[in-house]
Amino acid sequence: QNKAQAREVEEDEKTQQQGKETAPIGTCQSMCPARELRDREAQSRLHRFEVLAGTERARLPRGDPSRAVKEYSRPAAGKDTTAPTNLRPPDVLLKTVHYLIDDIAASLHLHPWTEQVYSFVFDRLRGVKQDMIIQRVSGPRCVAILEPVVRFLIYASYRLCGEPLRRYDPCINETHLQENLSWLLDCYATGTGPHPNQEEFQALGLLYNLSARATQHILELPKRLRSSPAITLAVSINKAFLERNPVCLLRLAQRLSFLQSCALHRHLVACRRDLLLIYSHGYSSRNCRFPLNTLAQLLSLDTSLTAQLCQAYGLTVIQDNEVVFSKAAFTEAEQEKL
Repeated sequence: QNKAQAREVEEDEKTQQQGKETAPIGTCQSMCPARELRDREAQSRLHRFEVLAGTERARLPRGDPSRAVKEYSRPAAGKDTTAPTNLRPPDVLLKTVHYLIDDIAASLHLHPWTEQVYSFVFDRLRGVKQDMIIQRVSGPRCVAILEPVVRFLIYASYRLCGEPLRRYDPCINETHLQENLSWLLDCYATGTGPHPNQEEFQALGLLYNLSARATQHILELPKRLRSSPAITLAVSINKAFLERNPVCLLRLAQRLSFLQSCALHRHLVACRRDLLLIYSHGYSSRNCRFPLNTLAQLLSLDTSLTAQLCQAYGLTVIQDNEVVFSKAAFTEAEQEKL
């Protein structure tokens, strides 16, 4: 018991000492430290987006200092990740994030988006986060970096949702999105502000995480924020989701912006399934016919996709563009078909 108490005291003192230590301050003024760039050149580990024009066909292509971006690297024994020369200060990190999203992710010429653009940007954003954590970046500078990162990850979750697992892992993307979003909302809660984009990201967080817990977070916000148009709409959609009212949810969703729709998108499969199940019970009759066009409007899908969705759940679509609902015929669809 005495040994255990001594160990606890020792751990407390160690924690306090770590808290007193000052965080390292980065001095690297480029998006990629010079040493890393040299090492990756020698090891032929440059991404094609980082290669200096004209050296692509060389045995060891050269890196372009204006395009090379620091890789994410896992912490390893004996590896010093806190050297100031390897860390980028917040203003360089912000510049890096804008380059990755504005010049790479948003480019109309770089492709394929999944294997090349997304994988490159995702990895380099992890490197940005790593530098932020080591330097304990906080306050407005932290918010400015996290906001575009969260936007990118939400958009990627929508754009790549149908890709095979070998190209895009939605669980990994969601894990990083939730971590960055949680960090951002904590910055809003603990910072002094002002945060002009807080309304946008509070609404995005609620739409992405429809739940009672997310509702509780919104209720703790200042009244000024709670009553803003974006958050009010998100709260109404969350309420419809919790009440299993898919018709109301899909109707409200038509008022969302593009990025808000991307945040909500992952819930629409379950929402549309609930709507078809409810209608399969409510209109279950051998002689009842439901117009396919009307159902398409309710589901916010075009007519051909609505017909495919009905067939995936075992419902019959006849040639007159009508659906035959039947609670006995309704079956759970295979995930691949959705």
